[in-house]
Amino acid sequence: MEIPSGFARGAAVAIALICWAGLAVQFNAILDQGTSASATLWIMARYFTILTNLIVAIVFTGMALGKAKFIGPSLLGGTTMAIVLVGVVYHVLLRGLLELSGGAKLADTILHYVTPISVMAFWLFLAPKGALTRRDPPLWTAYPIVYLVYALVRGQAEKVYAYPFLNVYDHGWLQVAITSMVMFCAFLAGGFALVWADGALARRSKTAMTR
Repeated sequence: MEIPSGFARGAAVAIALICWAGLAVQFNAILDQGTSASATLWIMARYFTILTNLIVAIVFTGMALGKAKFIGPSLLGGTTMAIVLVGVVYHVLLRGLLELSGGAKLADTILHYVTPISVMAFWLFLAPKGALTRRDPPLWTAYPIVYLVYALVRGQAEKVYAYPFLNVYDHGWLQVAITSMVMFCAFLAGGFALVWADGALARRSKTAMTR
């Protein structure tokens, strides 16, 4: 994947800034509840949404700066799939569970709406196509699997779970396992759909260039 230039690089800058801003607003919203800075960071580290938006912020900052290790089709594809998972899970399982206002509501909008849509749009319209393979989706699943283990272990230790559908005290291990497996299969299927779209868009682009 070549270093983005022009509009693509500007879009990467914008996405990075939006993401960092959303994380900062979320930090301040939690800090305003009377927690310390270190406790606030530890609370934020509980959530897949926060961790994934942090990954997006880092990847797109690196892309905007032209850093080679942040510029790769598989990294961008995996990052796109992870942030899309954030948006889908929020809309299907979490939206409306909490009444938010002020900074918390603004952060919720940025982290669950603006970032997923922006990253998906970037991948669709600005990312070079044709380099993803069927080996990529299984690799991308490593991140949500590691997070799931981390979330369950931390939830057991602290007796506080990041998300209601992971709460084994309310739903039991079987239901949590079923929900997790459904989400895993959906994520993997979405990854293969992204690979198919990558190839289809690449072929379409080549056909258009030969006309």
